Amino acid sequence: MVTRINIGPVHPSTHGVLRLVVDIDGDTVVKLEPHIGFLHRGVEKLVETRMYMQSPPYMEKLDYVAPMSYDEAYVATVEKAMGVEVKERAMWIRTMLLELQRIASHLLWLGTMANDVGQFFTVFMWTFADRDVVLRLLEEASGARMFYVNMRIGGLIRDLPPGFEERAEEVMDHVEKRVKKYEDFLEASPLFMERMKGVGVMDREKAIELGVTGPVLRGSGVDYDVRKNNTYYVYEKLNFKPQLRSDGDCFARYKVRMMEIRESIRLVRDALAGMPDGDALGMPIKLILPSAKNRMVSVSRELPRGECLMYMIADPQRPYRLSIRAPTFINLAAMSEISKGCRTADIFAISGSLDLVMGDVDR
Repeated sequence: MVTRINIGPVHPSTHGVLRLVVDIDGDTVVKLEPHIGFLHRGVEKLVETRMYMQSPPYMEKLDYVAPMSYDEAYVATVEKAMGVEVKERAMWIRTMLLELQRIASHLLWLGTMANDVGQFFTVFMWTFADRDVVLRLLEEASGARMFYVNMRIGGLIRDLPPGFEERAEEVMDHVEKRVKKYEDFLEASPLFMERMKGVGVMDREKAIELGVTGPVLRGSGVDYDVRKNNTYYVYEKLNFKPQLRSDGDCFARYKVRMMEIRESIRLVRDALAGMPDGDALGMPIKLILPSAKNRMVSVSRELPRGECLMYMIADPQRPYRLSIRAPTFINLAAMSEISKGCRTADIFAISGSLDLVMGDVDR
């Protein structure tokens, strides 16, 4: 007999106001339907009523786990509309800061996901403590702890503070050692491996068909990363390498993110080593006049959760239209497909492996 149950919209494992309506036969999922809209903010319409540089704070609230990523994506879209080139040093700093933000985001994901699949609250405490060390670097660079708003047209609001490079190297050494500890601890647990291996399988063809993105896509063996395939800033100079796994299950998505933390550590170190001198400050906030030939622009960025595409129609003082293809929204849509046939408890491993942030869904 099929029974319908509700999970959420205030369930601790949905990481936000997500409601899952699930039909189960015994303990087997027959159908799963995500219900969204509990957090809707209308950001894409709000920015149409504000001047260009009044909107980055709104952008950062979309992904409150990796706010700097959305800040940069929006400012890059405005820069493209204006025809403004980013200063050389600012490009290096932006690349480094985005990778620090990726590390912090993946650390929070790891702690919450480990807590979702079993009694791994120890990992939750470990990752939050280590994430705090990374956040201190971002705070030094921007002056804010959570919502940074440190991007400016053509550069940054301020340059790196004295001694930042040395502190960043120490933090990268620390996080690199800790990643090994996380893996040793989790993968030695039969409970963790049973909850992750062979669960929520999505093969390469299905991943492409569903249009998933980011670590979810690369966990199914699809070699696509915006940083490599549509490169920007200095990723090409840093010889960035996308991280792949081919199994397509929850464990594969977990391993991709763990490998991405290590790759981000390498990118931060290389960016610090190759960073040029010079000015990194952006333009002061003033009336912005986009170039007539760049009135319709789009920018693609690889956020921690996948590809974000921003499409803007520019007017002299504010965006006429802004549309965002958010990675979490796309990845959440795949949950209905990959949950069929799993056990009820597997729903939480699958949702954790997708790394959902509901602000990114209910824009």
